Amino acid sequence: MICSFETLYPQDTELQRERYQALLEGFEKHFGSNEGGEFFSAPGRTEVGGNHTDHNHGRVLAAAVNLDIAAYARKTDNNKAILKSSEYTKIDVVDLSELERKEEEDGVSAALLRGICARCRELGYTVGGFEAFTKSRVLKGSGLSSSAAFEVLVVTIISQLYNDGNIDPVTAAQIAQYAENVYFGKPSGLLDQMASSVGGFTFIDFKDPAKPVIQKVDFDITEAGYALCVVDTGGSHADLTGEYAAIPQEMKQVAAFFGKEVLRDVEKDQFYRRLGEVRKATSDRAVLRAMHFFDEDPLAEEERNALQQGDMESFQKMILASGASSFQRLQNVFASVSPLQQGLTLALALSQRVLEGKGAWRVHGGGFAGTIQAFVPLDLLEDYRRELESVFGEGACHVLSIRQAGGTKVLL
Repeated sequence: MICSFETLYPQDTELQRERYQALLEGFEKHFGSNEGGEFFSAPGRTEVGGNHTDHNHGRVLAAAVNLDIAAYARKTDNNKAILKSSEYTKIDVVDLSELERKEEEDGVSAALLRGICARCRELGYTVGGFEAFTKSRVLKGSGLSSSAAFEVLVVTIISQLYNDGNIDPVTAAQIAQYAENVYFGKPSGLLDQMASSVGGFTFIDFKDPAKPVIQKVDFDITEAGYALCVVDTGGSHADLTGEYAAIPQEMKQVAAFFGKEVLRDVEKDQFYRRLGEVRKATSDRAVLRAMHFFDEDPLAEEERNALQQGDMESFQKMILASGASSFQRLQNVFASVSPLQQGLTLALALSQRVLEGKGAWRVHGGGFAGTIQAFVPLDLLEDYRRELESVFGEGACHVLSIRQAGGTKVLL
């Protein structure tokens, strides 16, 4: 995809011009000159429906948002992929002649860079040397998927610099997920990468992850009289990989009881008929998480239908039901290893206090720490922002807009 600068940033054009100028200056500082490069961008994403269903081949409703990671990059002939982020002191350097997985890189950005290059080459795409300097607006640990945005950005750079932009959005997302699963060591589903790569409001059915069914949803939340807010509670996702990994593992334990790999292939009625046996064979928490899946999976499709029909009242009821299920059965609102840290629980309780009967709220993304999501009537937006920021700090409440472009080359 190729997108003009003005189309990509219609609301804060001048501020983004300053940011892109800083990209040029940062690139020149670290790589000697800024000649011969191009601009790229990939968005963060917000999960609207389908909380923790993608990894068990479920259905999701997601949207790309206006907070993005941008890069200035150019080809080199030194057979190395070199990336410097303005947010970190370390420079990632990957020798393209050594693309095998390295255990010592587990959990660090170099693993993602190496994994993406390796997978692109395995799939027959051309991979050559490049230098890149990045600046991100995607809040790290916010549930807006900064890692997926980073991954999609790197795939977009390789696609545009060496493959004439021919890596399609679905393949780009699958490459990104491969790098995160195999090289980085995080067993995530495909939702984050797909939403970032495709752009817009997107309904995705992962029944066959190799060929996900994707449908764009035409809906303007502002015209409907609402703001989409993400509240950053200040919690960190650091050291929570085990908490995230346990969710798909436990769901798949239940699926394995029925001789299946994932819950999407298990009949809901059969699960409930044998609930006592399943509980004994797995655990209470695994059973509860499976219960969440069986309700959350079809709910994402119903949420899509409500948006298509402009039925915000039904949509909000579904969001609240989804949030309640995540809290009670999925149990990803706070980490069991840190029970005293419950910023998400507090933010949800405050949201209920301000919005009950007039809006909707739920845990956002992977959960355990980071952010909640709220659909706030425009006439309550300032009250809601003031209430939440009085607890979590100025700037904690982010009012987002939906971005139609996924990973893209940017033309100034």
